[in-house]
Amino acid sequence: MPEDNSKDILIEVKNLKKYFNVGAGAVLKAVDDVSFVIRKGETLGLVGESGCGKTTCGRTVLGLYGATDGHVIYEGVDIQGLKGKAKKDFTKKAQIIFQDPYASLNPRMTVGDIIAEGIDIHGMYRGAARTKKIYEMLDHVGLNREHASRFPHEFSGGQRQRIGIARALAIEPEFIVCDEPISALDVSIQAQIVNLLIKLQKEMGLTYLFIAHDLSMVKHISDRVGVMYLGNMMEFASSHDLYEKPLHPYTQALLSAIPVPDPEIEKNRERIKLEGEVPSPINPKPGCRFSARCKYAKQICFQERPQFKEVEKQHFVSCHLF
Repeated sequence: MPEDNSKDILIEVKNLKKYFNVGAGAVLKAVDDVSFVIRKGETLGLVGESGCGKTTCGRTVLGLYGATDGHVIYEGVDIQGLKGKAKKDFTKKAQIIFQDPYASLNPRMTVGDIIAEGIDIHGMYRGAARTKKIYEMLDHVGLNREHASRFPHEFSGGQRQRIGIARALAIEPEFIVCDEPISALDVSIQAQIVNLLIKLQKEMGLTYLFIAHDLSMVKHISDRVGVMYLGNMMEFASSHDLYEKPLHPYTQALLSAIPVPDPEIEKNRERIKLEGEVPSPINPKPGCRFSARCKYAKQICFQERPQFKEVEKQHFVSCHLF
């Protein structure tokens, strides 16, 4: 597991597992023995293909899903056992920005009531103070106070995502899971939302778990990055180290797929093409999850799961090559 001697650790995830029973004795191992730490004020990026377990990991860290096994320790307290007031107090500290700005906002509520929903639940502000807070949050995300009386269907996708961000920030959290917050938006809007998140992080001292497919955007926003594949953490390092010197064959293949804006370089550079079928996460076979698609796979890769270990300073890999 990524160790960190820093006193500024906000969240420590230890051997986290989230399994789903899918019937007939079959078990889908969405998150399988994942460990990492998140420091206060940083952005930890989580990347991987669709279905790799990124979103499930983020929601389990928040407590939206109960963990099958393992621990999520927030400021020294294991959130898996929290109930009642303690659970409610934690939800005030940790919020989520959802992927789909069209499905995550109640179409029957005004924007003002959507933003104030958490405020009302936690009894933070009432009357004129509540209204002032709503206007402040709209201003923070680049919207106008006139928008408070409108309904979600009157806004574009980018504006709706700004409303979702305002809702998450309204109760003054410390930690936010950004669950692919730009994947449903136009490319022209994505950079605006990411820059807004960076600006808000600096102003409010926020900590992010940023889940995304877009590897170039993750590089732009993240301090450190974890790469997941079929429920396993394959590589974990600082953003600079991971992008400059990827060690795991899967990470190398992912990074080779990032387009380069220079057409000459793009035309001549070599892409690593993954072959073979993606294995099922339901009742997975022993060994490395990536072995069926890895050109370096040896016999041990199909028989024994590799340990997740530090191979360079603060650079962790799960691979028998190391």
